[in-house]
Amino acid sequence: MSISESATEQGAATSQAGSRRGPRLHTCSVELEVPFHDVDALRVVWHGHYYKYLEIARTELFRSVELDVPDLLAMGHGFVVIESGCRHISPLCYGDRMRVTAFFQDITHRLNIGYEIGNLTRDTRAARAHTVLVTTTTERGMLHRTPDEIVERIRRVAGDEGGDGVATMRDKEGMHGEEGRHR
Repeated sequence: MSISESATEQGAATSQAGSRRGPRLHTCSVELEVPFHDVDALRVVWHGHYYKYLEIARTELFRSVELDVPDLLAMGHGFVVIESGCRHISPLCYGDRMRVTAFFQDITHRLNIGYEIGNLTRDTRAARAHTVLVTTTTERGMLHRTPDEIVERIRRVAGDEGGDGVATMRDKEGMHGEEGRHR
């Protein structure tokens, strides 16, 4: 899996599952290849697997702003998904290369994260999606606002990147992927 990051505040908003719009505060992309175990008899990705792809991109997004699970636990917090949606535009098929881009849209009350899944093999958009997460305490109590330390961490990283903010890294777990690039 390859990762590309960009923290430009893009005024041209992209729809999340067709309903939400907002600026991209920070983005992170991963490139994957559709494995055989994700497809049905017609070699088309089963719709539920798209959420797995979103999770992979969201994890890299959180890691890019130093909000991985160990970081959150050290702060005494966690995240819980309270809403999700995915609009499928064109199917992903066995062997297709895809880029899954995750980006923060709103971070104040809840973390609204938008996604785009692009089919690199066919040069088409495969899906748009969104998730909404709330911050919890380590005892699973939900907070009404995102804690300042989390908001500031995201803003600090988003503000520090400047330029086109493109960086490429190799994933240590050895997932599918090649060189990453921001699209």
